[in-house]
Amino acid sequence: MALTAGIVGLPNVGKSTLFNAITQAGAESANYPFCTIDPNVGIVEVPDDRLQKLTELVKPKKTVPTAFEFTDIAGIVKGASKGEGLGNKFLSHIRQVDAICHVVRCFADDNITHVSGKVDPISDIETINLELILADFETVEKRIDRVAKLAKQKDKAAASEHEILVKLKDAFEEEQPARSVDFNEEQLKLVKQLHLLTSKPILYVANVGEDEIAEAADNQYVERVREYAANEGAEVIVICAKIESEIAELEGEEKTMFLEELGIEESGLDQLIKASYHLLGLATYFTAGVQEVRAWTFKKGMKAPQCAGIIHTDFERGFIRAEIVSYEDLLSAQSMGAAREAGKVRLEGKEYFVLDGDVIHFRFNV
Repeated sequence: MALTAGIVGLPNVGKSTLFNAITQAGAESANYPFCTIDPNVGIVEVPDDRLQKLTELVKPKKTVPTAFEFTDIAGIVKGASKGEGLGNKFLSHIRQVDAICHVVRCFADDNITHVSGKVDPISDIETINLELILADFETVEKRIDRVAKLAKQKDKAAASEHEILVKLKDAFEEEQPARSVDFNEEQLKLVKQLHLLTSKPILYVANVGEDEIAEAADNQYVERVREYAANEGAEVIVICAKIESEIAELEGEEKTMFLEELGIEESGLDQLIKASYHLLGLATYFTAGVQEVRAWTFKKGMKAPQCAGIIHTDFERGFIRAEIVSYEDLLSAQSMGAAREAGKVRLEGKEYFVLDGDVIHFRFNV
């Protein structure tokens, strides 16, 4: 699935340090052509304990995790919507991503200059959000004039679109993003066609100091970001970008020991990957055989033939049926044969909606 999350943030908030950690922790070259597709895109494996347990059960010749893309987007300053700084580059790059990871500085350090002269995460968030809203406002305003003329001519489609555009314009005038406006399913289809920056799902990444990562709950800046995010139903991931760049160089037991010393169970980068993955409505199904155990990314709501097509277009074109067992049932049975005897393996057709954790063998004919 070619979906990507864009990392945005003001200068000196830790955005580049975090992206460098992402590229360091990239998927192994044995599995992917890796790691940096362009100078600003990195691929990372999606952490999934289920893949390891399936590997232990099946004992395949190789194991291939699924992966996720992050795009490092040019820094932003106030006035970006009018082309200030690298504003045009920022806006063009953010239009190409599917979700936004907004890195916010939540640490004080006299040696690292803050662009506005003081650490204020809410002000930082509002600076970027406002620039995106202003850019979207311009998009909507240009379109609303054209649509209004058609609506006056009793064009029903134009009248419906005009209603949507007016609601968006009203929200932007209140400095509210497009994702905060309630639309029905039919209206959302039209909103999607507008490619608005503020309609993209967002999560906030609170970047704390090295000595604060184990006790982030006591960080007043993090608490303010959590309160802000809660008001728009967004998630907050707490990381220390500097520590993440160190963790990215470690593997196996060495990584586990380092995390234990820090007093954390999971690296911030792993949390960020998982959160971004779910933010985009992505899920994982597995194929498991002696040659290979592999995780595959799919969009929730996809049917079996579409998921088969992720492996190869021939699988979708010649789809017959899918032989499916849930990960939990397979692990409980300890083998596909035992799961089949227990009646846990089923055949599903073209209308089956694939679920996260399904272990699938596709039957096809071309």
